[in-house]
Amino acid sequence: MRLSLLLAAGLSTFAFAPILVRYAGDTDPVFLAAIRTVTAFFILLPVWMVQRVDGRIKSWPLEENRKAAAAGVFLALHFICWFASLTYTSVASASVLVTIHPVILIVVETVTRTGRYSAISWAGVAVAFSGSLVLGLTNTDPAPTFSNPLLGNSLAVLAAVFFVFYILLSRGLRVRADWLDFIFRVYAGTALGCVIAIFVMGSEWTREPIVWICGILLAIGPQILGHGSINYAVKYVAPTLLSTLILVEPVFAILLAAALFTEIPNLQETLSMFVIMAGVGLCWWGSRG
Repeated sequence: MRLSLLLAAGLSTFAFAPILVRYAGDTDPVFLAAIRTVTAFFILLPVWMVQRVDGRIKSWPLEENRKAAAAGVFLALHFICWFASLTYTSVASASVLVTIHPVILIVVETVTRTGRYSAISWAGVAVAFSGSLVLGLTNTDPAPTFSNPLLGNSLAVLAAVFFVFYILLSRGLRVRADWLDFIFRVYAGTALGCVIAIFVMGSEWTREPIVWICGILLAIGPQILGHGSINYAVKYVAPTLLSTLILVEPVFAILLAAALFTEIPNLQETLSMFVIMAGVGLCWWGSRG
């Protein structure tokens, strides 16, 4: 029951992530991602240090620390690209396209020969890819609200690609590590990656209170409760079920965006999104064994 409540609370926060990014306005997505990730790091730091002093947290080998840091950097790139996508395209398109990471994972693991998948999974790849292609072609022209939907959609897909590399680097670590120790080390790499990106990309800093409020809420909700609950549950819940539950997020995000910002997808966009999510569902269903 406790795990179910934790998952329900965590998954519900995901739908608010694009809404909070919208409310942050035209702020630099790199700067917003840095507020989110650095805040999450500092929230977890005192709890981690207490457990470290008590001896409940052990030292990691250098190689595993490097892998956790690298996973964190890829997660930082995921956040940056996804936040940027919401600058150019709708909440609906960005939220659906960022969930295609299982499709990309199947392709990557097949090419690198690190995984084998059933015909059902490959049918899901084909279905999701066709839906993504139609959605991309549907959103090629600038609109009064969205300046460059094709660029925004492409950034959402790129965010999904970076999330795949985060999964590949981190999933072995999570199986062996304590939950808090795992997310703290990965989030430290994520925060560092975002801070470095600020200086490399020359991001614009802002003191606008709404930007900081949204960034802090993104840290507490979608990052610590959302990603944290998923990382906690992965030891106890089948990955297929867990990943299928994540598909609920774009549905709630679309409903919230329609209610708050009057972002209502047209019929062709809605059908394309449904096809993408059906394809992702097939991918996970085919790999359930």
